[in-house]
Amino acid sequence: MRSVGFAKAYELIDCGGFERYEKWVDCDTCAEYFLIRPDPVAVWERGFDWHNSRVDGRYIRSDKGGGEWQYYRAIPESWVSVFDNLKFIVRPSGFKHTWVFPEQAVNWRYAADTLAHAARTDIKVLNLFAYTGIATLACAAVPNVSVTHLDAVKSIVDWAKQNAALNGINNVRWIVDDAVKFLEREVRRGSRYEAVILDPPSYGRGTNGEMWHLKSSLNHLLTLVRDVLSETPLFVLLNGYTTGISPAATEYLCRTVFDNAADIHVSEIGIPVTSTQMTLPCGNTAIISFT
Repeated sequence: MRSVGFAKAYELIDCGGFERYEKWVDCDTCAEYFLIRPDPVAVWERGFDWHNSRVDGRYIRSDKGGGEWQYYRAIPESWVSVFDNLKFIVRPSGFKHTWVFPEQAVNWRYAADTLAHAARTDIKVLNLFAYTGIATLACAAVPNVSVTHLDAVKSIVDWAKQNAALNGINNVRWIVDDAVKFLEREVRRGSRYEAVILDPPSYGRGTNGEMWHLKSSLNHLLTLVRDVLSETPLFVLLNGYTTGISPAATEYLCRTVFDNAADIHVSEIGIPVTSTQMTLPCGNTAIISFT
């Protein structure tokens, strides 16, 4: 399983009983915030008793669906965290997330390192379903790299722009669009990219309310990704959380679509757990490399 920590900005202290106990650090003030959030993967018992541990906020699920945060200490609405000197905004949301997925750190580092060692000029990266854009920051911070950042939700793209501004990054093209429709137009236009990153949701809606169902759309999506790769591509990075699409199934699909790849590696990704020295599984990632 591939995993990497946030160093001093984030720590998964423990997990179990279908919850995770974590610490976030405000990199501007050094303030620490301790949160408990649901995690359906954590089916085991906790590594230790959290009863006497500091908890600033806990997300409580509702029997009617959804849930809400309960706060036991005053914490700010948002704060600034950091990964490899890249700053970004963290904010607990109404659906348990913080707008940051720490398990993706291993992918951010892979993308940045691969681009940095490519020894090329004018590398174009396409980041689809790009969310608040930390992968975008990691790639755009590399010299000779420009990034196209796409998400279907304008407010999320605006958030990513704020994250880029925090880092003085301005080599990003911002797109609010449906990923499939955008790719189809890029294929027709002859646009090409050396690397593509995509983190598609299991279900979702496009900019005009288009329904998205990953299982029925993934093959077509990856085919379009293949068709926008340049003649000398570097990699495609596909992340997946969808239940029912196993790592083996993901690898089979990738090998049928990217038959010219030098290597295809699919593995689980996760977050190191301090209390047990083990790793919390958080989905899988396919790395399709061409060099």
